[in-house]
Amino acid sequence: MPGSSVVDPSAVENSRPHLGPQQLQAALANFLPLGATAAQQVQVIEARLRSAAGEAMRNAMARWIVDSIVPVERLVPQAYREWRPPVRDAMMFVVSHLSPARLAPKLLEQLELPLTTTAEQRLLRLIAKVPGLQKLGQVIARNQHLRPALRNALARLENGIRDVRPEDVVAIIRQQLGARIEKYSVKIAPAILSEASVSAVVRFTWLDPVSRKRERGVFKVLKPHIPEYFAEDMDYLAGLAQYFADRQHSYGFPAHLLPDTFRKVRRLLRHEVNFVREQRTLLEAWPLYRSMKGIRVPRLIQPLCTAKITALSEERGIKVTSAAARLTEPRRQKVAEQLIEALVAVPLLSSDKDAIFHGDPHAGNLLYDDRTGELTIIDWALRERLSREQRRHLALLFLMVTLRDPVGAVNEVLSLSQPRIRMASPKGRMVADFVTRFIDQLPAAPSGVDAMLLLERLALKGVKFPGPLIMLSKVMFTLDGILGDVGGSTKGIGFGITIARHVAQHWLRNRGEFRSPLLTRDWVTLQCSALLYTGRLWLKGEQAILDRFLPAAAMAPSAPT
Repeated sequence: MPGSSVVDPSAVENSRPHLGPQQLQAALANFLPLGATAAQQVQVIEARLRSAAGEAMRNAMARWIVDSIVPVERLVPQAYREWRPPVRDAMMFVVSHLSPARLAPKLLEQLELPLTTTAEQRLLRLIAKVPGLQKLGQVIARNQHLRPALRNALARLENGIRDVRPEDVVAIIRQQLGARIEKYSVKIAPAILSEASVSAVVRFTWLDPVSRKRERGVFKVLKPHIPEYFAEDMDYLAGLAQYFADRQHSYGFPAHLLPDTFRKVRRLLRHEVNFVREQRTLLEAWPLYRSMKGIRVPRLIQPLCTAKITALSEERGIKVTSAAARLTEPRRQKVAEQLIEALVAVPLLSSDKDAIFHGDPHAGNLLYDDRTGELTIIDWALRERLSREQRRHLALLFLMVTLRDPVGAVNEVLSLSQPRIRMASPKGRMVADFVTRFIDQLPAAPSGVDAMLLLERLALKGVKFPGPLIMLSKVMFTLDGILGDVGGSTKGIGFGITIARHVAQHWLRNRGEFRSPLLTRDWVTLQCSALLYTGRLWLKGEQAILDRFLPAAAMAPSAPT
């Protein structure tokens, strides 16, 4: 190997406070072997990371990345400034714990990127082939509070990942299916249709023995590097949970919040590589949506499925946000209502004892066909379940928030708490006061995510809720961002209104079979609350007038006697 110089961590650490990216890039480059190939340079960096001085080098590079290359202040908006310290520490932790074989090429790539490369672009390169971070990036990509440049960059994770070769994917399919290739006359397309964080999708045709026709389908294939990399990602997520548990008093959040979040994310992300589980979920989701006009779920092709391959019917449509850009305002509003109905109303009001809901509804998993008006929900690897009783109280909470009913909302929040909080307890009184003030501050037309925002803020105050509700909260905030892009913001239509319409439509179509989780007494309660809704709005309007004019009246000079 040419040369023998290596990256000196002390030089990097000493220069970090004084040098910007350009100067630091030049300083680091001086320690790499002259005339070496990229592969040889990676070997030098990897060897140093494995040496006794490797930890110091890791820490120096991690600080360089979070302070100069991808500064947290640029990534986390001012609206979430209290999250900057834990985000910075989490980024430092991940860089410090990636294996040398994965970290070394990333460090070299960051050195070789043009100096004009934006922080957002650098971030995407850092998390390439890191499925855990890619999945988290997809989740936050639709947050309306993010800077537009960051949102646009993260949105590329929905359909812009490119880190596997087509020939490698085809080889996996042939190895997995073996004799079934010939038995079902399978013909595989040579190009990749799309890529996600852990899988690649290719088209195929096959001879269906039932219809005796050649049908079109797609293979979802586990990428070859995922088993090793994903296991490592699960390890550092477990490490992050412990890291924040050990420093629970350092960030001003409830002690359980950060560690529980990473534990739950780790548990949920493990499902991404469990193709058999997703196949069972698809079999369950198919009948849930089969009778829903305008909403589809891909059909599972069971004879061509394995532990590393899921075979599905090919569905028409493009990314819903891209499709909506071509539509008129009324049709965009219709698409927004379809999204709420498909992802919230259907699972929330299912007659099943434990209903499933899609846990990863980023725009890349939602296809819209503007010819038929159909919405197709794909990629069911992440899903959760809500019990009938949980869905009952959650549906009521949505409706009570929409109706601006603080008493009703308090009852549902307490019913969802775990363990259940008693109204007469100090914590129960705190919840009642918080909910009342929260609803009083809502605009005249509450947003669809306000109910989940209420639960999130109560969680920050130490109120615990079931794990599936945390997952649903993520779904709701992701959906709210998509609705904003579609052009049908929840502030315009309201989740509660769409849910109520879903109930009415399905009850009228088939009264005998419709079984929502709501009880007869719930309908009575809702009717009573609805009767008082106008009065609550009027009181809010009167209070706004008083708040506006009383101070001015108090300061006006008294009339002469």
